Amino acid sequence: MTRVRIDVRQFLKRLPLFADLSAEELDTVAAAASEQHVERGKLIFKRGDPCVGFHTVIYGNVKLCFVSAQGDEKVVELIGPGQSFGEALMFMDRPYIVQAEAVADCMLLHVEKQAIYAEIERNPAFARRMLSGMSRRLHGLISDVESYTLRSGSQRIVGYLLKDDPVQGEEVTLAVSKKMIASRLNLSPEYFSRVLRDMADHEMVAVAGRSIRILDIERLRAYEG
Repeated sequence: MTRVRIDVRQFLKRLPLFADLSAEELDTVAAAASEQHVERGKLIFKRGDPCVGFHTVIYGNVKLCFVSAQGDEKVVELIGPGQSFGEALMFMDRPYIVQAEAVADCMLLHVEKQAIYAEIERNPAFARRMLSGMSRRLHGLISDVESYTLRSGSQRIVGYLLKDDPVQGEEVTLAVSKKMIASRLNLSPEYFSRVLRDMADHEMVAVAGRSIRILDIERLRAYEG
């Protein structure tokens, strides 16, 4: 695994959460941040581990998931570059309730909670940004529940393909495997693949591995397989 050295302070400054901090405040947070290089397939933490800070992804992808005693897995969230995870449990002083696994070679920053607590006490605007980020995460989880209960499986797949507002002819590249996305959408891998094949047969998309080209965006939006 090739390791890339970064300027932690400059990376933090590019994140919305830390963008408005002064140079001195950035130095304080950067001093409490540690780089973590995690190879694909390795655990970052497991359920029950203590949460003593939160992680931000510099590159790579991370899945948060539940794993049953029988080894069955349910993907809760997929985290990509620039996104963070673990904030809520950090504030609750609770152990992790999911496990986190690198689904590609990853570089992460782990920021210790003491530095975050100190910054919140000094800077009300920082506290508001932390609340805003956690509120967006909660809103996303509520939207997931709505999707699972009120939308069909094919509608969930279309929603996933169009979540970043691609235009006609644009190519969407799946960052993780189709099996993992199916779990994230609460679908079986077989159903997910069948719907993609049906969309391709009707010339709404063209599928080549993890690359999916949008051929007919209006028909795709109206699709109900």
